Amino acid sequence: MGILNVTPDSFYDGNRHNQPESFESRLQQMIEEGADIIDIGGYSTRPGAENVSVRQEISRVLPAIKYLKSTAPELPVSIDTFRSEVAQTAMDHGAGMINDVSGGNLDSEMFNLVAERKVPYVLSHMRGTPQTMTSLTDYDNLLGEIMYYFSEKISQLLDRGINDIIVDPGFGFAKTAEQNYQLLNNLAYFKELHLPIMVGLSRKSMIYRTLEISPDDALNGTTALNTIALMNGATILRVHDVWAARQAITLYLNTVNPDSAVSE
Repeated sequence: MGILNVTPDSFYDGNRHNQPESFESRLQQMIEEGADIIDIGGYSTRPGAENVSVRQEISRVLPAIKYLKSTAPELPVSIDTFRSEVAQTAMDHGAGMINDVSGGNLDSEMFNLVAERKVPYVLSHMRGTPQTMTSLTDYDNLLGEIMYYFSEKISQLLDRGINDIIVDPGFGFAKTAEQNYQLLNNLAYFKELHLPIMVGLSRKSMIYRTLEISPDDALNGTTALNTIALMNGATILRVHDVWAARQAITLYLNTVNPDSAVSE
């Protein structure tokens, strides 16, 4: 899953594409590098991000969605939003998947919308809002509490007839760096849900702060952690750098299935 943030304040400078000439070039690059899904977002969810209106969020994402559907109509488009109105408008213009960082907690109509449209839904774990989540990192049992959260939410979704569910444990969302690494090390725990697992580790602070570098220099660290995620059960990698992730996936698949490896 390639990330396109049409915002002026993404934590990573290389993914700020709020002008047409910028997002068009970026989308073409991700298509050429082999993205399976493009995730388009117009609301920055970095810690402490500024709140923006629904109208402003829609005005940011629609041009990119329209351009992508006109350029690569068969490529699935995911809308990265926790607002049902934004998701509905995005789907009216070609998006076919919802990536909701709040797991429906910030908009009570989100689950109803997913049920109505019958689209794949990424169920993420987060506490609070992007503005408050860094203060909500106290857990008695990190893995157990996230598993309970998923179980409760999945039950609610299934009750509405929603079956196409992807879980995302929410790296960096109401979790410290230490908790993020604990989560990554135990990612296979969530395979008990028997659902696809998406991870979003790309260039995050758990990488660049640990290595004492900038997000711009965090590609190598991202690839290392993405490989660990694949080994621990990740199904989808949400990334800024599609080609690097594609290489990691290819090498991982050749490792677990040596018979498919290309002979020298």
